[in-house]
Amino acid sequence: MKESKGQPSNGRGGNLPQVESSPKIHLVNQADEIERIFRTAVRHELSIHKRLGNPIATWKDGKVVIIPPEEIPVDDPE
Repeated sequence: MKESKGQPSNGRGGNLPQVESSPKIHLVNQADEIERIFRTAVRHELSIHKRLGNPIATWKDGKVVIIPPEEIPVDDPE
């Protein structure tokens, strides 16, 4: 198989587009915000499972435990 120099090997030819660099993310500086967003998302998904009557699976004492919808804890936002 013959490839020309400077051409990608995927057969598409042409140049690849340049990707603009995104702003730097400082996870340590944004840890509180990330945790708040994560907790909000989990609370939202748990409430959906509970409302639809779907159980959830969790990990307790090294084993998978299925929690029925009526026992799903949905905390109020702090």
